[in-house]
Amino acid sequence: MRPLFALAALSGLLAAPAVQAANSAVEAPIHQMVASFNKGDIKAAKATHVASPMIMDEVAPYAWSGPKAFDSWSSALTKAEAAEGKTGGKVAIGAPVRETIVGDRAYVVTPSTYTFKQKGQTMREAGTLTIVLIKGKAGWKIQAWTWTSPEAAPLK
Repeated sequence: MRPLFALAALSGLLAAPAVQAANSAVEAPIHQMVASFNKGDIKAAKATHVASPMIMDEVAPYAWSGPKAFDSWSSALTKAEAAEGKTGGKVAIGAPVRETIVGDRAYVVTPSTYTFKQKGQTMREAGTLTIVLIKGKAGWKIQAWTWTSPEAAPLK
């Protein structure tokens, strides 16, 4: 092994304090947010977030940040879905495909599905939910998230 390569490999091992295992405490606010959203309890979904979160979603204007981010995103989503004839939206999340925890920060990537009706047709949008969390005195809170997916397709 070349000395430079060995040194690089060793320094990579020493600089890797991240945890790569499921952590129910980290995942709890994610599951709570999704369950609250699915019940239409926007107040409870918002409570899983820090006071000034960052949100990126497929609904214009696509990005929100700051103290009004969650409320502005929720309002934009409600308005856009009404205009597009979408109703009954429900999110389902799978097991994380990546979960990295370093100190009081966590990065979680999970496959997700958004199912809804649009003009009477059941539609499904399979995507990815990527979430960043921060641990404070009250436990883990969602600091940022983004939804990424192709267009929805009719459920067959």
